[in-house]
Amino acid sequence: MMFHFRKNKINMEAIRHLQLPLSEKEARSLKIGEMVTLTGTVFTGRSRFHIRAIEQDILPPVDFREINVFFHAGPVMRQENGQWKIVSIEPTSSIRFERYGAAVVRKLNLRVLIGKTTMGRGTSEALREVGGAHLTKIGICGNQLVPQVKRIRAVYFLEELGKTEATWLFEVEKFGPFFVDMDARGNNYFDRLDKEVNGRLPVISRELGIPGDYKFTSVNPEDESA
Repeated sequence: MMFHFRKNKINMEAIRHLQLPLSEKEARSLKIGEMVTLTGTVFTGRSRFHIRAIEQDILPPVDFREINVFFHAGPVMRQENGQWKIVSIEPTSSIRFERYGAAVVRKLNLRVLIGKTTMGRGTSEALREVGGAHLTKIGICGNQLVPQVKRIRAVYFLEELGKTEATWLFEVEKFGPFFVDMDARGNNYFDRLDKEVNGRLPVISRELGIPGDYKFTSVNPEDESA
């Protein structure tokens, strides 16, 4: 399988292996389109992590200089003989956290965010400032990631938030691969893809016989013209 823009191609076999914690220099060297894996420690979080971190200044006792990769996930966990086991760790959609994304990146000086989809301009600007990137999932299922977690180092806020919203620290090895969709230069793969697709729509419409003034049904409930 091959992804491509107009002027560059992405080799799916050229995977870059990153060692954590990630330095600012290495984070800034990441480019959209690269495939990467990560080895080291990552921490998880979802909506409650963002809300508590920004609105209530509640954070787990983690040294974010040493653990600077935020995995947007709510893992499915179970206990066996007093030990936590991972059932699945499917990434969740990062765009849901855009409201707090930039503030969390700046507050924790994060180098990498991992999730499904992408994030918005606010987070992109914060990543450009601190030197960070967003990685998105490719066609892999959560169970494929499970054996890449070599150890569960810790869990925080389990009683308050439950297993899904708690902050887990996972020691991972060649975790991924993931796709760099936002880099520290302010580039966003999906923004470029949208522009490329939109630029081709007039040609496609003509080929399909769709009138130039045809209006598609809006799925945005805030669009009053729908």
